[in-house]
Amino acid sequence: MTNPAYRQLAHRLNELPEGFPPTDDGAELLLLETLFTPQEAGLAAELRMQLESPEMIAVRVDLPADDVRDLLRGMAKRGLIEAGRLENGLGFGLMPFVVGIYEMQAGRIDRVLAERFEAYYKQAFVNAVRIEPSFHRVLPVQETIGVEMEVRPYESAADLIDQAQAWGVVDCICRKQKQLIGEGCDHPLDVCMVLSPTKDAFDGSSSIRSLDREGALATLQRAAEAGLVHTVSNKQEGHWYICNCCTCSCGILRGLQEFGLANVVARSPFVNTIEEALCVGCELCVEWCQFDALTHDDIAAVDAERCVGCGVCVVHCPEGAMELVRRPAGDYSTPPLTIDEWRATRAHERGIDLGQVL
Repeated sequence: MTNPAYRQLAHRLNELPEGFPPTDDGAELLLLETLFTPQEAGLAAELRMQLESPEMIAVRVDLPADDVRDLLRGMAKRGLIEAGRLENGLGFGLMPFVVGIYEMQAGRIDRVLAERFEAYYKQAFVNAVRIEPSFHRVLPVQETIGVEMEVRPYESAADLIDQAQAWGVVDCICRKQKQLIGEGCDHPLDVCMVLSPTKDAFDGSSSIRSLDREGALATLQRAAEAGLVHTVSNKQEGHWYICNCCTCSCGILRGLQEFGLANVVARSPFVNTIEEALCVGCELCVEWCQFDALTHDDIAAVDAERCVGCGVCVVHCPEGAMELVRRPAGDYSTPPLTIDEWRATRAHERGIDLGQVL
């Protein structure tokens, strides 16, 4: 019989704007059992999203402060809750399951966790990714945009790298998960990127390979050449990661490929165009497009509604017959400024009260 603490935590996670939808057979509870002890789950279910000191949490849950502190530190070390600096020491808070708890398990995921995630994903988590605003939005490959085109800083992966002071790369948990269940793809693992405004933030990390700025840009290029799509959180400020995704493994983009969810990712404000005089009909672009946005009848043609503006096909056009241009005003949405704005909008869409979790 499932410990009630896991049901409490599952309910709490589903109260967050990101969501953690329940299943009929309790797949979400098995997933949490893989990660948390019952005692940890019970404590995590009492946390708020805003960081609090162990002493404040201990008073609210009526447990000894030393016991609470030890539990919190253990969970934070395993990437199950958030930890950060407060005025008088460390504070702890609840993280969403995605993007958050799950992604922090990239170094720990095994076959059991991979199988339990897959069972949960197919039954319920796809219901979370269909809600707007989308978790992620697409960024174009930089060199695929005309040089005369205005590109806002939040619209460019290269600009996000330039804004950071530390860079790192980790293995993609989505592709690791699919490999572990025997459904892996051929795309590279070591291309998911983390960013920090703090210099040398990843030096000495056991789970993040530190890069310099040039190494970060080279990783972006390597991902694009492998046919991967740059995606980031759907906001303008405060970026701490760049995912390089594929529809065969990515937990977000699989929603589009497997379930036909057109709004699973926010497209970039750009769209592909074709210079017909240069197109030789080689069909390479059709092969590289992951979104079925290109067709071929002597020359290539673009379906602007299906095109997400990633630029991957442009990189692989040997004739230089493609270029991204800005979509007409009204054909794309400006992302929320901050994660707080994103959460407020999403909470409204889901009909939940943010005051209960903040």
